[in-house]
Amino acid sequence: MKELTQEVLALTGSSKILQTQSVQTLWSGYGEIVRYSLVGGAYSSVIVKHIRWPEEQNHPRGWNTSLSHQRKLKSYQVERGWYESYATRTVPECRVPQLYHSLDREGKTILIMEDLDASGFPLRHTPDSVSLTEVKSGLRWLAHFHATFLGVQAPELWPIGTYWHLDTRPEEWERMQNRPLKDAAKAIDERLNSAKYQTMVHGDAKLANFCFGEMGEVAAVDFQYVGRGCGMKDVAYFISSCLEEEGCERYETELLDYYFEQLAAALPSATNVAALQDEWRPLYRYAWADFYRFLDGWSPGHWKMHRYSERIAQEVLDEI
Repeated sequence: MKELTQEVLALTGSSKILQTQSVQTLWSGYGEIVRYSLVGGAYSSVIVKHIRWPEEQNHPRGWNTSLSHQRKLKSYQVERGWYESYATRTVPECRVPQLYHSLDREGKTILIMEDLDASGFPLRHTPDSVSLTEVKSGLRWLAHFHATFLGVQAPELWPIGTYWHLDTRPEEWERMQNRPLKDAAKAIDERLNSAKYQTMVHGDAKLANFCFGEMGEVAAVDFQYVGRGCGMKDVAYFISSCLEEEGCERYETELLDYYFEQLAAALPSATNVAALQDEWRPLYRYAWADFYRFLDGWSPGHWKMHRYSERIAQEVLDEI
């Protein structure tokens, strides 16, 4: 910890650390996110994401395998690459934290980033507290993000974005109980990956990764699984993280209409918006079924495996 403190002081040009506050530990014991209050440098506070490889893995659901470990290592390399090469391309409507400094050596990575709380995004929401207006704010962020990166090639990021991508989850696929969905998993994956319109997807666009301001402003964090994909992957996953079964059913059309309105407004004028929407809107169900496939193998009985999810998945199976 003393070594990290010295590195934070050196990299930020600060003379003193007033206090530290743990924001959260990283998944499976791979490090910690800490807020540093500073004196004497350019920043009054920073967020430090300290990634270090654990001697013993401790996955909360028991997925402590070599494949899981390698996937996590790559995810942190991808995140650093994202912040260094692509984060500066974002527009205010899809705000992300600024990367101040990064360090990668001896089995550890340190990312020193803007403190979004101090920049006007101090609010976090849960499914119990989020309003429909705030859900739409998140969808607006996604629409602008997808518009900004439509067609962008980023070979150093994930070739297929999202943390549940089929090719990176063979162990979870093997454990699936829903045999028809298991048999159709590759076809669903191919349908999403073969879409003409591809963008950069956040890859873990859950409600917990969005920071809100008092006036509805939104910023997003955690870009470990950013990569190429159909924007519906982010949209379906985000909605699933915000709403229970009844809300998903009740607001599906309203939320999709809102997302596509925002996307149309954000896209370059040369884009064939109608063609993009005609392709992507039906893929919403495929994206939902794709994530449901992952849950069936990873965490059977998960709260998102409700009747709405079952219906959507069955509709896709009936269509394939």
